[in-house]
Amino acid sequence: MIDRLRVYESEGLDPYRNLAIEQHLLETVESGCCLLYLWRNERTVVIGKNQNAWAECRTTLLSEEGGRLARRLSGGGAVYHDRNNLNFTFLMREEDYDLPRQLSVIQRACALCGIETEISGRNDLLASGRKFSGNAFYHHEGRAYHHGTLLIDVDADAMSRYLSPSKAKMQAKGVESVRSRVVNLKELNPALTVDTLKAAMKQAFSDVYGLPVSAPPVIDELRVTELTAHYASDAWLYGQKLPFTFRCESRFPWGGVELQIRADRGVITDAKVYTDAMDEGLADKFKAALIGCPLQSDAIEQALNRSGVEPDRQADLLGLIASVL
Repeated sequence: MIDRLRVYESEGLDPYRNLAIEQHLLETVESGCCLLYLWRNERTVVIGKNQNAWAECRTTLLSEEGGRLARRLSGGGAVYHDRNNLNFTFLMREEDYDLPRQLSVIQRACALCGIETEISGRNDLLASGRKFSGNAFYHHEGRAYHHGTLLIDVDADAMSRYLSPSKAKMQAKGVESVRSRVVNLKELNPALTVDTLKAAMKQAFSDVYGLPVSAPPVIDELRVTELTAHYASDAWLYGQKLPFTFRCESRFPWGGVELQIRADRGVITDAKVYTDAMDEGLADKFKAALIGCPLQSDAIEQALNRSGVEPDRQADLLGLIASVL
């Protein structure tokens, strides 16, 4: 049961430090506490844990224009951040996780700023029919977080230049471009600023949970420095390119998948699984099932049955592989 609220605001715009702080806050959040973390990045594309950086972002252009690529712990798709986007994270113990309540904080904050909103699907918030907030989720060892974006006055031209989602993904969402499906909240309330929405988020947080906000948590700078180096590393950002035996990809109602497999003498020796599925553990489960498995449909089906992947997704993934065997 939540009996304490805390708010932590990051003062910097470095995406690697901000993601490090987020992980540190998750590692240390107290029992009975709900923590709201507010943060901003400067010119950054943040991809989901299991996404292919080169497929989701024009990485060279981003770097040439002074931007940075970052990878988060949660699943889901790529998003663009600049200083006119406010990011939020709700962190708590697993037993206190309540997504509808957390989303209601955002909706109340927008209402305090004179903006009506609605929830679309599992992870989007809309205003005037267009997306202003994409949400993602992470659960680990009894702790959980829910985080997302709040577009206030983001550079939509930069967003369109840097993000490169597949045509299949855009067609699935029924839109023609990244820019056409999002809205800046400032379009709906010209007086809105980052500071105004920050204040509204803190007020709404207290209102929805019916508790005052206590002192912010104390940060362990040594741990944050260690995690910052990890988030900035090429190994985390890009991973290892796999010289693959074959590659296949498809899009399903629950997300897109790109699979690269390396095989030797009919046995799968390595695999890379890229996906924007909201389940951040799906790629690891799928990869673990494949490695060491004979490159045969029936053997792969048996491995998937033991993998912990949801049955409907097992069928989709098996069909994907069978299409190239």
